[in-house]
Amino acid sequence: MTKQKITWILILIVVVAGLVWLIRTPGKPGKLDAFAQCINDSGATYYAAFWCPNCKNQQAMFGRSARLLPRVECSTPDGNGQLQICKDAEVTGYPTWEFADGTRQTGTIPLENLSEFTGCELPE
Repeated sequence: MTKQKITWILILIVVVAGLVWLIRTPGKPGKLDAFAQCINDSGATYYAAFWCPNCKNQQAMFGRSARLLPRVECSTPDGNGQLQICKDAEVTGYPTWEFADGTRQTGTIPLENLSEFTGCELPE
């Protein structure tokens, strides 16, 4: 076999392995799925902006489970404005958490505090 054929075979193997990983990995549950789903079900709302470093930190705390959060995107696609839904909600900082009782917290909130505010049990 020539070096060129071996190279193409290796590239093909890597591509196939990558596709298998992409297909199988995103569906795996996160370790905080039940907690994030409970927060969602509690009536809380998480206002965030895609460009916000604190929002990224908040979501990183949830890892793969962040997809289950009750997240509302507030930024316009160009990052220079705020969407009407967030203007109507009078969101002035990111992230802003609004809880079922109407209270709000702004900034990156520790998971323990989110557990207290929502009544959701944080897994150990």
